[in-house]
Amino acid sequence: MRGGDYINIVTAMTARAYDEQRDVLREAAFSIADAIERKHNVFVFGCSHAGIIAEEVFYRTGGLAVINPIFFPAMMLNTRPITMTSSLERVPGIGKTILEKNHVQRGDLLIIHSVAGRTTVPVEMAVTAREKGVKTVCITNLAYSNAVSSRHPSGKRLFEVCDIVIDNKGDVGDAAVQVDGLPEKIGPTSTVVGAALINAIVIDAVNRMIDDGVVPPVLMSANLDGGDEHNARIFEEYKENIFYM
Repeated sequence: MRGGDYINIVTAMTARAYDEQRDVLREAAFSIADAIERKHNVFVFGCSHAGIIAEEVFYRTGGLAVINPIFFPAMMLNTRPITMTSSLERVPGIGKTILEKNHVQRGDLLIIHSVAGRTTVPVEMAVTAREKGVKTVCITNLAYSNAVSSRHPSGKRLFEVCDIVIDNKGDVGDAAVQVDGLPEKIGPTSTVVGAALINAIVIDAVNRMIDDGVVPPVLMSANLDGGDEHNARIFEEYKENIFYM
């Protein structure tokens, strides 16, 4: 298999994930719209590469200005040594602390991206969020997660402790391409598929808000004429719901 095969795999996987979960994706989208309309907050989190999805949807042209990323520096890709991220995401207590220090309140919505869904921090965050009355959405890989045991003290994996579960339909281990002469697979799919799914969710959330007669707080490119002025109005209107400024 070669690079072109990866493109075909990712395209088919994305289409399958969307086609087989339209109702679930719509439920997640409507939950975002509902939170925004009620002036509650929307957060998104992931450890290490899973956190790329959080970066994808905040302060983004064509995105909702009120989606707040939760970035914990020791679990981001600029951490050195990078292997520390793998150690810290297994430590009990960190997920609870991260959630409690990031403005997350009852009635808010938390989206967690974790491919294997087994590590302590994302599971702990989901459990803590539920205890606080926060609705939880996870994007995960059910085949992968069902093939491994939990590292959380409860023995639960992420899909077992979230309100809305979205499956990226990936392979166990995430990598999807087998190359002759190499025992390990290459070509991870979770970032590409996850980004497509979460953007589809945002689009459906925007459509729901329009149907409800609410003007969605969608950002324009700052490189378009009028973009700065448009965005400044949104930042002012939603200043109580934006925490990354």
